[in-house]
Formats: sequence, C-alpha cells, structure tokens
Amino acid sequence: PPPHTHTHPLSSAASDVYKRQRWKREAGARIFREIQEINSRPEPFQYYTAEELWTDDHTSMKMLGYHLNEDIDVSSRNRPFINRSVDWIVSRFGIDDMTRVADFGCGPGLYTTLFAEKGARVTGIDFSERSIQYAEQIATQKGLAINYVKQNYLDFETDDRFDLITMIFCDFCALSPAQRETLLSRFRTLLKPGGRVLLDVHSLNTFDSKKEVATYEPNQLDGFWSAEDYYGFLNTFKYPEEAVTLDKYTIVEKTGTRVVYNWLQHFSRDSLTEELESSGFEVMEFYADVAGTPFHPESPDMAVVAERM
Repeated sequence: PPPHTHTHPLSSAASDVYKRQRWKREAGARIFREIQEINSRPEPFQYYTAEELWTDDHTSMKMLGYHLNEDIDVSSRNRPFINRSVDWIVSRFGIDDMTRVADFGCGPGLYTTLFAEKGARVTGIDFSERSIQYAEQIATQKGLAINYVKQNYLDFETDDRFDLITMIFCDFCALSPAQRETLLSRFRTLLKPGGRVLLDVHSLNTFDSKKEVATYEPNQLDGFWSAEDYYGFLNTFKYPEEAVTLDKYTIVEKTGTRVVYNWLQHFSRDSLTEELESSGFEVMEFYADVAGTPFHPESPDMAVVAERM
C-alpha cells in the first residue's frame, strides 16, 4: 500500500515562519543596499543633473517662486541688492543705448529687465522655459526689446557680439572644469575686442564653512521636489583637494527614486585668475560682490571683472 503521509500543523506553521523570516532578511538586505547607495560618494562632477532641476515642471515652478520672492536670497538675490548691483554695473561699464549685454543664466529677467530699462541692447539665455516665459511677459508689459533665448547656455551661438557678458549668482560654480573651459571659450568668441565679463563665485571661505551632513526629511524642503508625498535624503560631501562641495538629494516617491546632484566649485583669487587667463582673459579687478563692494579676504563670495585679450 502507498505510504501514509500526513503533514503536522506545526510543520506548516514553521514553514510560514521561515518564509517570513527569509523575506525579512532579503528585504533588510535590499534596504541596506539602497541606503548604501543613498550615502555613496561620487567622484567630483561624475553626474550632472542641473538641467533636470530647472526644466522639471514642478521644481521650475518652485524655483520661479524663489526668484520672484524679493525678500530672500535663494534662486536670486533680494531686490534691494539687485537694484544696487545694476546701478553699479551701469556705472562701472558705462552702459548706454549702444551697449550690448548678454546675461547667461538670466532666469526670469531680474537683471536683463533693468539693463534694458537703462537703455542697453540685451540678450538673456536660460534653459528654464518657465523662467523665460515670465521674462518675456515682463518685457512685453514694459515695452522692452529684449532678446530671450531658451537654451542651455553652453550651446548658445549667435552672430551678435557683446560689450559685456554677465553671469550672476555664482552660476559659474555649478559647472565642471570642462564645462567652465567650454563656457569661457564661448565668452571669448561672443565678446567684441576689449569686451568684458562680470561673474561671481563662491570663495574658499564658503567651502571651509560647509559641513558634511546626512539628513532625512519627509517632503523635504517643504514639498520642493514633488507635488506628491515623498521622502527626501540630503547628503553633503566635501572634496578638499578640488575645493568642491556636493549636495546630493535622493527623492523617494511612490513611482520611483531619483537623485539630484548640486555641485559647487569654490575659488581662490589665484585659481580663478588661472582659469580666466588660460582662456584668453586678463583679470582686471576683484570685488566682494557684483554690487562693487571692495574685496576683503573674509568674503564668502567674490566677483571678478575680466577683459578679453
């Protein structure tokens, strides 16, 4: 006769317990690997996601809101500083109705609008469609003939030649060494003989004040990253040899996980001078900011005026 088979109830229960324990171990191992990845340190400028930050529909809306908040220095500086800065730039560079100005990373036109109101012939370049649309609306309302170009400024080309190129709010710092070399070469091509560049950067003082941290927050930055619920992780890394910092944001949503890398290069006067001179520029002056504040060694930022050689 066939052997008698009987499964004891306890053996079935034990099997279920074993399966649950195995599932927990596997899930724990998977979570551990994911946390390892969240906290992993990439090489300097290994990944670049700036365009996603400015072109995503939700984050670009948030960024525009920061730009237009006149009381804070987040996406751009506060309105009193911008007004003071434009007045100084107009005086320093003798801007009039014959001056051609290109503003790289113009955003919603906070500087370009004022330059045009001072009579300059202005071009603004930015790859945020939302910001460019806003800038164009303001230009139309004010009757200003500003040429806005929605494009990555690393790819910008034109037959126009400019007296002055501005790049303000430390945009230069977000670029890798190779990107900065490309950009400076483009500046040199686009400037008239004797044309000048005004840009600002973070100094080594800012680098020294930065701390490495790892934080977690539900709906990080007050819902900045998504209209839906998410979990946000921030890892800040420092690279002393390169004077680079990284804010690495990992955003975990129901639909998946994405990572945003916010790189910042920091400069000394010598390192910035070396980059500019190697690209065919002569450094003329350093300031503490783009409003002409005299340079001082403790400044968190610095601005430079360089002339095309």
